[in-house]
Amino acid sequence: MTNKITHHPTDETLAAYAAGTLDEARSLIVAMHLSRCAACSGGVARYEAIGGELLEQAPDVALKPGALENALRSIGSAEIGVVHDESAPLAAYELGPWRWVGPGVRQRSVSVPETGDIKVFMLRAAPGTKLPHHKHAGYEWTCVLEGAFEHEFGRFGPGDFDEADETMEHSPTVSAGAPCVCIVALQGNIRLQSRLGRLIQPLIRL
Repeated sequence: MTNKITHHPTDETLAAYAAGTLDEARSLIVAMHLSRCAACSGGVARYEAIGGELLEQAPDVALKPGALENALRSIGSAEIGVVHDESAPLAAYELGPWRWVGPGVRQRSVSVPETGDIKVFMLRAAPGTKLPHHKHAGYEWTCVLEGAFEHEFGRFGPGDFDEADETMEHSPTVSAGAPCVCIVALQGNIRLQSRLGRLIQPLIRL
């Protein structure tokens, strides 16, 4: 890929992914980034190696049936620091049809089982589209698949990872040149901050 990825998950996020402690929604967003980022893919492999060393020092326990075979298959298919098929993380999920959300913006569902108020979807926005200034009820993790957007914390292009939570406010604008397609894991709903935003909040389906 010619695009330079400049925004990555935190070390804590990569470690949690390697340990398998993230929920399925956030794991998918991280996996989409890893499929495009050799540096973070290598980082996860290192965390997994550390975990393996810790397991070797732990007391022996009985394995579940088939555990060894599954582990060997995973080791055989993994290559440290190698970017794999970018669409592979989505292969296990069904994608819904694109539907209208607002002017220049469409959304499609991703069939990650909903846990509480967490949902995963893809968002497609036309060049120049400015989303309302907003904050979140919980976390919002985003991986850019195509195009780019910008907000107060930088520019995010293909492969970039945006990790936001309830403490952050932003107003993304889609960069010129091409539509921006992202995959998003969202906890709760967005909270529009302007007076107009609060008036149209009931109409917003994100």
